[in-house]
Amino acid sequence: MSTSPVDSVSSFDDERDAADPSFADLGIDDRLLAAIADVGYESPSPIQAATIPPLLAGSDVVGLAQTGTGKTAAFAIPILMGIGARADKGKAPQALVLAPTRELAIQVAEAFGRYSSHLPGVHVLPVYGGQNYAVQLSGLRRGAQVVVGTPGRVIDHLERGTLDLTQLRYLVLDEADEMLKMGFQEDVERILADTPADKQVALFSATMPSAIRKISKQYLKDPVEITVKTKTTTNINITQRYLYVSHQRKLDALTRILEVETFEAMIIFVRTKQVTEELAEKLRARGYSAAAINGDIAQAQRERTIGQLRSGQLDILVATDVAARGLDVERISHVVNYDIPHDTESYVHRIGRTGRAGRSGDALLFVTPRERRLLDAIERATRQPLTEIPLPSVEDVNAQRVVKFHDNITENLASDNLALFRKLIEDYESEHNIPLADIAAALAASAHEGDNFFMEPEPEPQRRDRGARKFEDRGFDERSGERRFDDRGPREPSFNRDTGVEMATYRISVGKRHRVVPGAIVGAIANEGGLRRSDFGHISIRPDHSLVELPAQLSPETLDALRDTRISGVLIDLQPDQGPPGAHRPVSRGPRRDHKRPDYKRPDRRKPRS
Repeated sequence: MSTSPVDSVSSFDDERDAADPSFADLGIDDRLLAAIADVGYESPSPIQAATIPPLLAGSDVVGLAQTGTGKTAAFAIPILMGIGARADKGKAPQALVLAPTRELAIQVAEAFGRYSSHLPGVHVLPVYGGQNYAVQLSGLRRGAQVVVGTPGRVIDHLERGTLDLTQLRYLVLDEADEMLKMGFQEDVERILADTPADKQVALFSATMPSAIRKISKQYLKDPVEITVKTKTTTNINITQRYLYVSHQRKLDALTRILEVETFEAMIIFVRTKQVTEELAEKLRARGYSAAAINGDIAQAQRERTIGQLRSGQLDILVATDVAARGLDVERISHVVNYDIPHDTESYVHRIGRTGRAGRSGDALLFVTPRERRLLDAIERATRQPLTEIPLPSVEDVNAQRVVKFHDNITENLASDNLALFRKLIEDYESEHNIPLADIAAALAASAHEGDNFFMEPEPEPQRRDRGARKFEDRGFDERSGERRFDDRGPREPSFNRDTGVEMATYRISVGKRHRVVPGAIVGAIANEGGLRRSDFGHISIRPDHSLVELPAQLSPETLDALRDTRISGVLIDLQPDQGPPGAHRPVSRGPRRDHKRPDYKRPDRRKPRS
């Protein structure tokens, strides 16, 4: 394709053939090639092959591609080549990547870190809402050539004067359509206008709405436009399911899955080498034959471990993506994505380890509440919806334990040693006058010594004192966790029609005079508080404040994260709504802390727009 800085449109199908280039063919620096090999990439994806050359040539780029097509490497590699080529890298940011959510910002920052592993002196810093400012301020003072952030937090640092963009050479808008849907258009345009005019810009989006087209025409110079049509599909023999589970409960969920699922052999995919070893050890402690493979394991040991999996000496393999490449073991019936992959291509490669040679297979994906967007991307790319399953209950696990106990008895009735043990038990029965049933029960108890045969029901979670105080101070009852109302009696609770969750009305300190729109409110609260769009109900924007319906039982962690949230530079001060002025309000049991902080302003260094 042409790499000259003129308008051009290129279209690529997400399929490879023998004529596709290698990473070396794209003119990439040897140090970056080494990092790419470490990550395990063998050849560039279509978006990478199409985007890297024009970016290396200095052109602005508009890339239309779905999440999971490899676009992070498409912009990260050219940026790192440009930064790495400078002898004096300096401390000021040279590249800024804007992402719509904190999860994507962290993901992109981690990717930059992996690709820059052989580039000494290059530092990457994520800045996003919900993280302590001290961590980010310290990182900015030390120096970061690459900053990856969400628009709201980047604006906040600009207003504080803690983020200097005067040396910026590269700007990336990642998932630009998502940023606009979340109400960040004004923030994005402000950041674009507040950066050097001679910067190179790359804009990536799954769609091209009119607002994206407008930004492209106004802020990009003769961009090369690239469209990638995704054709990623998965084997129809594979049943794909997912389970919503918090990060802290993953091991418990996995243990329950292993108890209720009938599997022959299984691969469990995790993100890091360290977790492969830790998880394999925890599974062995629970009685499973499990082993880990990762990039640090010698080839001879890797081959020995895979041989044990193939022969049936080993049932569970805990692996990273790189270590499992090329793995082909027929008896693998299940693939578990313990950590969700950050790109759909990895997901397809992972679950392709099962359902081979016409056999059926099962793929299970663990999804934490903040990873919903990654699940959506996988479903879009594979064109196959995943089926949600509930966490197996204590009753399910116990019922399966009884079934396995019966099966174990049936299986051992055919043992060659049955006559010997029958004679020993009959002798014991006659000598001690103990019923056979009691002897059998004693033998079963010895086989489970130290373990409870049945899983115990979980205790009811206790509300933390800190959380209870917050509910009390804000008009909630400490014991029930429910809202206290005035003498007119309790209001009828409302429920979210999509989720069935009880909703409550919250007041925030921004309104029409601050020129806010519903999209900006949803974007800021969802991004900072880790909520989903489905968690929002009715939004009413008043002259000096707004009322927002949110889940009635917001967690203490969410309330903490929203404490410092700002919209249009104003602290929102989220509080449960107490009704119209003059209504009875609950009496606070102590002085309310004022969490407002002083407004930080800096001179307006924005350039006049042409």
